[in-house]
Amino acid sequence: MRILVVEDERLLADAIAEWLREESHAVDVAGDGAAALERVGVNDYDVVVLDRDLPLVHGDEVCRRMVAGGSEARVLMLTAAAEVGDRVAGLSLGADDYLTKPFAMPELAARVLALGRRTRPGTPPVLRRAGITLDPARREVTRDGRYVSLSKKEFAVLFELLRADGTVVSAEHLLEKAWDEHADPFTGAVRLAILKLRRKLGDPQVIDTLPGVGYRIA
Repeated sequence: MRILVVEDERLLADAIAEWLREESHAVDVAGDGAAALERVGVNDYDVVVLDRDLPLVHGDEVCRRMVAGGSEARVLMLTAAAEVGDRVAGLSLGADDYLTKPFAMPELAARVLALGRRTRPGTPPVLRRAGITLDPARREVTRDGRYVSLSKKEFAVLFELLRADGTVVSAEHLLEKAWDEHADPFTGAVRLAILKLRRKLGDPQVIDTLPGVGYRIA
């Protein structure tokens, strides 16, 4: 998934981003509310991890503007305020979940994964197609019962292909979801990841290429 972490404490932001990248997500980082709104306006995020107490533009206002602008990204709001009234206030702004500081990274990652499934209604916890089983929570992939070892990017690309449920996924979409904002769209990274996936998944080949359109798992 493509995730934006908005946190002005740089060490915490980097720690969250690194943890989520280890979970095979593409992660961008913003250090203030203004930068967050700029990135949300440009990129198609699945989940935004949003600190509430931000400089320049408060996290509440960021959330409010995202909702008003029709953003489909799910919002996990972070805050040091643990009172029930604070949580209710955050959720009433349009946040989808609420996590108080300090928190455990595995819990944050689990909540992000759960929110990500809700960006596309009906996405099951475990994805299955053409003999392939992908478990995002365990980060495990099997093909006809055989364990398949994938890199983080290969896992992310396969996740998007399986989540499409047989429909075509463009190279641009895969680049958007599996790589962060620093990715060079002219590197051929998507094509290379597809080639490696085909080799690792083995025969019979299940990833179709539609020239000029994209890829699909039939």
